[in-house]
Parts: sequence; structure tokens; C-alpha cells
Amino acid sequence: MTKVKICGIQELEAAMWAVQAGADAVGFVFADSRRRVTLEKAAAISVSLPAEILRIGVFVNASKAELQDALEKVKLDYVQLHGDESPAFCRTLTLPYIKAVSILEKNDLDILPAYGGEMVLVDSGKGPFRGGNGTSFDWDYLKDNRFSSQKLILAGGLNKENVGEAIHKVRPYMVDVSSGVESGGIKDKEKIEEFINEVRAIKTEIESGELQ
Repeated sequence: MTKVKICGIQELEAAMWAVQAGADAVGFVFADSRRRVTLEKAAAISVSLPAEILRIGVFVNASKAELQDALEKVKLDYVQLHGDESPAFCRTLTLPYIKAVSILEKNDLDILPAYGGEMVLVDSGKGPFRGGNGTSFDWDYLKDNRFSSQKLILAGGLNKENVGEAIHKVRPYMVDVSSGVESGGIKDKEKIEEFINEVRAIKTEIESGELQ
């Protein structure tokens, strides 16, 4: 089954909504963003979550020391790198990482294997920010997914209306949503539940053979 990450968590209440709805991972943004959260706040939320929930921290051009500090304080399972981190930098890391790459054209995908890591994340390159713009890219680029050695996380403009199409085309390991489960810039309990229910429905269709 495609897993679900609810990103941009700032409050324990929203984190628990995600957990109760069946999310597999939560994301804390430590880069400049309206969803930014302090290490202290994220640590307080993290300690209250079930052990099986993945805790992922989002960074832009952070130093190795900053990444390690956050990993330890917040008990992160992965650091997600949304900046200009090079393949060489990523491969020197001694902590679990996910490199995020912005996609505008199909050939933007070519560099993904160079970053290494267990997982890679693809996001839309449209919009003013490194991520969280609420925009998508052409999922057809990933129909012939060439990155079988890495687990693929799909982000960018996902919501309950389009996540089914996204999973159908890409078959990602995980889908990553933030603005798609918000109302007025704030996490919305009902939207989180609806999004995760939609992902579950797609899983049922795939397993039953209704969705090829």
C-alpha cells in the first residue's frame, strides 16, 4: 500500500489527527516557511507520537551539524533535504536522508540516482518556495519509473481529488501532502481523514485488480 506522510505539522493536535486517520509519517519543517516549527516544539510533538510513525525533518541547505542536532533532539527517522545539497554532500552523510528534487521537465529526474539514499522525493518546481507550493508536475514523467533501487515519495499539489490519479500513474512508495489537507493555511482534520481514506480506497482497487 502507498504510505502517507502529512507534512508541515506544527501542533500536537494536528499530528494526532494524522496518526488517528492512519498516516505513516509526519513532517516537521525547519526551513524558512509559514509552516516552520522550532526544534523544541517538534521534539515535544515527536515524543507524544507512536513509535511506528516516521518522523521526518525538512531542511534547506543545513549543515551536517545542524542536521545531526535536529535528528537527536527531535528523534527524527530521516532528514529531508530540500535545498542545493549536492550528490557528493548527501553521500557523505552518516544519518538517514531523503533528497528532494524539484521537477519541471522530465530530464530533471535523471539526477535522482546520483543522490543515493533509501528514498528520494520528487516535488513540483513551480512556485516561489522550495516545497509546499501546492503545485504539481506532469506525473506521466514517472510512468516508466526508472528508480526501482530507491523508494519514491511523490509530493506537490496532492489532494483528495487527484491523489488517486497520482498513485495510478506513479505507484509511489509514499505520497506527501501539506497544503492539500489545510483550510486557511491550517491543518484540517476532515481533509486529513478524507485524503488518507482516498489512498486506502486506491489500495483496495489495486489489490482487487480493478485498477491496473
